Amino acid sequence: MNPPCGRCNKPVYPTEKINCLDKFWHKGCFSCEVCKMALSMNNYKGFEKKPYCNMHYPKTSFTIVTDTPENLRLKQQTLLNSQALYKEDFEKNKGRGFSVVADTPEMQRLKKTQDQISNIKYHEDFEKSRVRSDAPPPENRQDYEEQPSSPVRVSQPAGPVRPAAVAPPGGGRRFQAVYSYTAAEADEVSLQEGDLISDVEPIDEGWMFGCNQRTGQRGLLPANYVRPL
Repeated sequence: MNPPCGRCNKPVYPTEKINCLDKFWHKGCFSCEVCKMALSMNNYKGFEKKPYCNMHYPKTSFTIVTDTPENLRLKQQTLLNSQALYKEDFEKNKGRGFSVVADTPEMQRLKKTQDQISNIKYHEDFEKSRVRSDAPPPENRQDYEEQPSSPVRVSQPAGPVRPAAVAPPGGGRRFQAVYSYTAAEADEVSLQEGDLISDVEPIDEGWMFGCNQRTGQRGLLPANYVRPL
């Protein structure tokens, strides 16, 4: 007795029989389930005992795990284990006065920014206290700042003693900021990493005068915060 075709259910005779995917097929019925392209034993792909072409072969995908009572119990157990581990680490580090933090590039960047803000704040507080106690006249302030006892503005990286801001003629070189910098004086230029600086001219050792193309601001900027283009 001739078996039925896997697609049309009509009898399949031996001269036209294809035995594949645990079924018998007419040669004309052995085609893709989606586009009906004729297939052969060399180019078909089977899925759930149905033939497909390479283009329309079903792609496997992840299934959503249901919240069964067992899964909820495992989830709760994992949460409890995490909390116990956190408490154990906290107890170990409690007497040390600090927490262990991974030294990632992002943490290093934040640390540099915090150091810069702290140094600027220290410099501002020192300037205020100096003005309140025997500060020199404004015309002599530059000379006073250049004395060895005067504090040097330190940032990340370290900056030199700040000179007077004198705008040079235009047509200077172009530089790009490699660090962010917050201006501490009205005649300085704030920078963000990647800013382009035009008309740059050296003013003193460690300081330059230029124009931030992003903000249009012109003034002094630390030379060790930028690189030439």
